[in-house]
Amino acid sequence: MSTTPLPLLSPAPAAEPVSPYESYVYAYPHKTAYRRLPDRPALRELWADEPQDALSLYLHIPFCEVRCGFCNLFTRIGAPGELTTAYLDALERQAAAVREALAPGARFAAAAFGGGTPTFLSAAELTRLCDIAERWMGAELRTVPLSVETSPSTATADRLAVLAERGATRISIGVQSFVESEARAAVRPQDPAEVAAALDRIRAADVPVLNIDLIYGIDGQTERSWQRSLDAALRWRPEELYLYPLYVRPLTGLGRRESAGPDPAWDAQRLRLYRHGRDHLLAAGYEQVSMRMFRRPPAGGAGSPSGPVGDHACQTDGMIGLGCGARSYTSALHYSFDYAVGMTRIRSIIDDYVSRPAADFTRAEFGWRMTGEEARRRHLLQSVLQAAGMPVAEYRARFGSAPAEDFPAELAAFAARGWLDAAAGPDLLRLSPEGLAHSDALGPMLFSPAVRSQMAGYALK
Repeated sequence: MSTTPLPLLSPAPAAEPVSPYESYVYAYPHKTAYRRLPDRPALRELWADEPQDALSLYLHIPFCEVRCGFCNLFTRIGAPGELTTAYLDALERQAAAVREALAPGARFAAAAFGGGTPTFLSAAELTRLCDIAERWMGAELRTVPLSVETSPSTATADRLAVLAERGATRISIGVQSFVESEARAAVRPQDPAEVAAALDRIRAADVPVLNIDLIYGIDGQTERSWQRSLDAALRWRPEELYLYPLYVRPLTGLGRRESAGPDPAWDAQRLRLYRHGRDHLLAAGYEQVSMRMFRRPPAGGAGSPSGPVGDHACQTDGMIGLGCGARSYTSALHYSFDYAVGMTRIRSIIDDYVSRPAADFTRAEFGWRMTGEEARRRHLLQSVLQAAGMPVAEYRARFGSAPAEDFPAELAAFAARGWLDAAAGPDLLRLSPEGLAHSDALGPMLFSPAVRSQMAGYALK
């Protein structure tokens, strides 16, 4: 293990302030950097030389009963006629084509159903979704971590019973705010009694991990009202809580009526509420896993699932995504279908997806080809944004170099802003509390010029 002091920790001149809320980095590169692949590479060739003994499986359901004002996910409101049936038919065709492209011994170490709202599907349709994962893809859902997203109005007893019986280990519910006026301000209409009943049903289903999503930075929200939501969530003793800063993005409900430009007062409000929420959860016995994620340590100090698929890093170990809003990762290519935020374009992409024959699912269409430098950036992003930090030896074992050698300017800038924990020592790259608070500024600073250029050139649709 290296004992050479990291040059990035040396004193540096004070840096200009930046907004703490540049962009939420949940994957790198973002799909706005993807472009149509002229050669449409065959999946069989893409996966031929990839490790396939510990893959992640993700199934995307692009339907919701309502679209929240802040949402820019790939989802549409409702599913007229037999659209859910047609979608599951297409998902089955895609699963068959993808499984054929994998090695016979391919195995899955984790699975997740997201969206959209997977529980928009009926109980019978959820059973079929699980069958697609198990019978067509070969995932053993009862023996691997399985995370499923839900909403208050769709977390019904019959749906939850299906998920519990099929091995769900984590249910994540987006509540956003327990204060009714704040939910309305975020264009998230919901009945508080319905929210409470849904949480009771999830607890009754006996799924091991309950995650509750909350949002701060809503118009009119104060420390007092924010704490009301936090305390309301804590009544259900969730194993996990995710605290998200509100973003106003183009083509969303809020984005159509509000400016998404810089707003120092709003930045200060969100940062203040973040710190209040962080401190409140730490005082309640939770541990901070990342800027967003807080976890309640289990009794006895044993480990618990971390995030949607335990400690499995889907961008490192490989991921198969099924559904027109999903993405897949190999070491050489990240790929997906077309991406959109606007409802008209999303409907068009879904309509195209459900009409496709099986042969259309054997090739990649949109994506980003990974280089050695981009793999380094992705690994650093994945690791350093976690509160535990990244052992330098781990990075060196993977890439043959140290982070300070590959990214001296970026890490020096982080040090200058006080975002790195100098007390961590030379063998661990870890963010300071202030660095964690600025994760949404720090992450984008690690984007490559090529990714930045592609994202800037993306035509919103």
